[in-house]
Amino acid sequence: MTEHPIADSVRLALASEAADIAAIQRRSWADRLPAPIADRMLTDTTLDEMTEIWSAAITRPPEARFRVLVALGTSQADAEGTGSGAARVVGFATTVPSDDADADPGTDGAVGEFVVDRPAQRQGHGSRLLNATADTLRADGFTRARWWLDTTDDVTRTFLTAAGWQPDGAHREIGTEDGSYRIKQVRLHTDISEPISASA
Repeated sequence: MTEHPIADSVRLALASEAADIAAIQRRSWADRLPAPIADRMLTDTTLDEMTEIWSAAITRPPEARFRVLVALGTSQADAEGTGSGAARVVGFATTVPSDDADADPGTDGAVGEFVVDRPAQRQGHGSRLLNATADTLRADGFTRARWWLDTTDDVTRTFLTAAGWQPDGAHREIGTEDGSYRIKQVRLHTDISEPISASA
């Protein structure tokens, strides 16, 4: 029997993957946001519009050190040798210079978006993606990484804490322009001057 290795990896995104990234982001809204807000966002922005935005982010980034990463994986059928064996996008992340008021633009980078598609969760993709964000930020010259996290997101907080991230005392509120929806966030940070390891 021919073996079909699982092509689980992380790399910089290709423009041709913009639609996959947009679709995963749209699906994530239902998990991360209250239904009325998620429904409004899905109605206000089409998949095609989001694909264009992601394509521009990949090919014409707003900052020289703005990166879009994708996690690639195969389905269980592929792993068992009954599928096509082709890797597909199962998650994505962005790395950017931190734009916080107290950031040092030379040393403080940030993880912006970080999403693993629900069917691909708990398969190691999050750990690989997290390690790749740290490696990418480090390669861009940053020595510290920051991450704004919803205060209610205990799963991600546990995941990040296990990988060496800790709150630094900063907090903020973001939300809709009309004030109908507000999200409280805390900021986590970690030293990336040396490689870190995500164990979850």
